[in-house]
Amino acid sequence: MSDRLSRARATGVLAVLRAPSPELALEASEAIIRGGVTGIEVTFSTPDAPAVIRELIARHGDAAYIGAGTVTTAEQAALAADAGAEFLVSPGTLPSLTRAMLDTGRVVMTGAMTPTEVMGALELGVDVVKIFPASLGGPSYLGALRGPFPDAPLMPTGGVSPDNLAEWFRVGAVAVGAGGDLANGASLAASDWADIEQRSARFAAALAAARR
Repeated sequence: MSDRLSRARATGVLAVLRAPSPELALEASEAIIRGGVTGIEVTFSTPDAPAVIRELIARHGDAAYIGAGTVTTAEQAALAADAGAEFLVSPGTLPSLTRAMLDTGRVVMTGAMTPTEVMGALELGVDVVKIFPASLGGPSYLGALRGPFPDAPLMPTGGVSPDNLAEWFRVGAVAVGAGGDLANGASLAASDWADIEQRSARFAAALAAARR
């Protein structure tokens, strides 16, 4: 197991957080962490994402695994790294952007769906290939990718729920990204932190069960 991936593997679930304001992003992150999920991917669709990342790291230090998502420009990669993000996630794999992300020295996760795209990401040297949107093929598709790519670090994102989380890990996911089923947009907009905390607790329980 790569030392660069030890935190991602140990964390298991990364909450993909899209919030309409920095304040709501922080509140949602706190609810998620209270529930037991300690991986937070603050997307650049959240206003002032680097400030949110910086604040979460100040509050939680090594107790949480904090990174940036929806990285689509080299400038965003640099801003996130400067804020202390431990990992950078892009929805796709553009060679120039991926190289800029790798240049930061952070753990790099870039998106792919087809075998050709997976090969391209691995050739560039990314740490994790984010299979997105994983809902299109489900766990069986990730399992099929294991044939030609038995050792590739794959992380499904999209379509991951507490009910199918164990199956994703059974077919070889290194970690999973959880969006709407965890950092639920309606609950976030309504400031329903109890609901988000409960969603996080269900994911944390499912992860613990999968590891047993």
